[in-house]
Amino acid sequence: MKYLFRALAAFAVLLTCAGGAGAQGWPNRSIRMVVPYTPGGYTDLMARLVGQKLSEALGQPIVFENKPGANAIIGTDVVAKAAPDGYTFGTVIAAHAANATLNPKLPYDTLKDFSYVSLMSVAPLIMIAHPSVPANNLKELIALAKAKPGELNFASSGIGAAAHLTMEMFMSRTGIKMQHIPYKGTAGALQDTVGGQINVMFDIVGPLMPQVRSGNAKAIVVTAKERIPAAPDVPTMAEQGVPDFVSGTWAGIIAPAGTPKEIVDRVSAEARKALADPALQAKLVEQGIVPMGSSPEEFRGFVTEEIARWRKVITDAGIKME
Repeated sequence: MKYLFRALAAFAVLLTCAGGAGAQGWPNRSIRMVVPYTPGGYTDLMARLVGQKLSEALGQPIVFENKPGANAIIGTDVVAKAAPDGYTFGTVIAAHAANATLNPKLPYDTLKDFSYVSLMSVAPLIMIAHPSVPANNLKELIALAKAKPGELNFASSGIGAAAHLTMEMFMSRTGIKMQHIPYKGTAGALQDTVGGQINVMFDIVGPLMPQVRSGNAKAIVVTAKERIPAAPDVPTMAEQGVPDFVSGTWAGIIAPAGTPKEIVDRVSAEARKALADPALQAKLVEQGIVPMGSSPEEFRGFVTEEIARWRKVITDAGIKME
C-alpha cells in the first residue's frame, strides 16, 4: 500500500509540473473571447472594452466570437466544452445565474464547469414608459396598474434576463400585474416601447436615456441604491416608496473548468488593472455602468449568491422557459 501512495504522490507532482510548464509559455497565439449575445449590447461592450486592454497587456490578439441564442446558453456552452488551455474565455451576465434555475436541462453545470475569472462591472436598470402612459412616477404607475390589472404590458430583452426578473420582483413587491412581452435583445424591446406598442420596460441606462432625452420615452425610476451620474434626475425606488429594492445586471469573465490557475489569476489581475484605468472608468460611468474588478474567488462567490437570489424570484413568480 505504501508504494501506491508514493506512486500517487509522484504522479501528482508530475501533473503539477506539467500544468506549470503549460502555463509558462502562455500566451503564444491569439485568444478567443466568446460573447453569448449579439454585437452592440452590454455584454459585448464589456467584452470588447476590457478585452482590448487584455490584448495589450498579454501581447496577443483577442478574437471576439458572438454566439447568441437560448438566453446565452449556446455561447456559454461553447466555453464549457472548450479545451482548458487558456485560449478560450467567455463573458457572462446576470442571465447566467438565472439559467441555473430557469433551465433544468442545461448542457453544463453553472458552477462546476467553469473557472470564474473576474467580475467586470455591475449595471443598475432604469424603467422607462411610453409618453402616452398616464403615469409620470412610480406611485402613479402602481396606481394605474392596480386600476387596470393585467392591461398594461412590459417588454424585456428575454425570458430570464435581469430586466425581466427585476420587473417580476417589482410586481411582486407592489402587488401589481402586467403582461410580459419578451424580445430577443434590448433593441427590439426599446423600439416597440418608443413606438407605443409597449407601455414600460426595464434595461440598462446606456441605450435608454437617449430616448428619454429626445422625448420619445419618460424615465420612471432607477434600481440603484442612490441616483446615478448617467441619469441624475431619475429617482430611485427608495425615494419613491419602495425601500430596499436594488437590482441590475452584471458582466464577468469565465473560462473552462480546469484552466491553469496561473492563467486564470493572470487574466483576473490584468482585468482589474484595465477596470482601474480612469479613461475606461469614465466611459463606463457615462453609460450608467459601475466598473468593478474582482479576484476569481470573489467572482465565484458572487455568482453563487446570484444563483440563490434569482432562484427565489423565479420560483415565486413561477417563471418558465418557453
